[in-house]
Amino acid sequence: MKLVSWNVNGIRAAAKKDFIASVKNMDPDILCLQETKAEPEIVQEVVSGLEGYHCHAYGAEQKGYSGTAILSKTAPQAVTPGGDQELLQTEGRIQCADFGDFHVVNAYVPNSGNGLKRLNYRQEWDAAFLKYLTALRQSKPLVLCGDLNVAHQAIDLKNDKSNYNKTAGYTQAEIDGMDRLLQSGMIDTFRSLHPDTEAYSYWSYRFNARQKNIGWRIDYFLVSKDLEGQVRKAEIYPEYQGSDHCPIGLELDI
Repeated sequence: MKLVSWNVNGIRAAAKKDFIASVKNMDPDILCLQETKAEPEIVQEVVSGLEGYHCHAYGAEQKGYSGTAILSKTAPQAVTPGGDQELLQTEGRIQCADFGDFHVVNAYVPNSGNGLKRLNYRQEWDAAFLKYLTALRQSKPLVLCGDLNVAHQAIDLKNDKSNYNKTAGYTQAEIDGMDRLLQSGMIDTFRSLHPDTEAYSYWSYRFNARQKNIGWRIDYFLVSKDLEGQVRKAEIYPEYQGSDHCPIGLELDI
């Protein structure tokens, strides 16, 4: 089974940059999108060019902001927004799809903002999210994917020293949140298979960052330990340029 996760930074904008052709070329069994920036009916309209997929889109209360979507060739048994806490639900950031033998959680984790103005909120969100995931894993194996908005280690961003504790996505508080997620029993599939590989999934639109490969790895596929032996591949696809993020992939023996 092939899964792909992609922060599209606006699905309408991505649609103008070969989004449909890119997805057809990758041909995932499950596709998780973040930051769709569109109401569910608009997402449905855009992805109508992808035949054979069931689409479940989730929008934020604020139009044109955040939003997630899960597309799959096999219909999930259920798709729900994440958690029962208002903190996790208001911005359309989490979806959980039940595929019978396992859950897929699609997440767009909040950015701590310019000047780290939202860092306290981010810490509260991380704690609530971890509690939600821990409860979810009690019932069946879990795949978590999406834009987690944190570079976990120095290898995961180009300029680690100049960004540490100064830039959203690379503060110790955010790193600690990721540590707790992994310590709870989740595995970073890409780093597990590629321990020494410098590879990024996000590049700023400014300063020709992508051309210079000044990037960050902030998009992840994590799996619960009971799926570790079924991970075949974990990849990053920088050749697809429909967004400031590129898609990432996971192949499982399921």
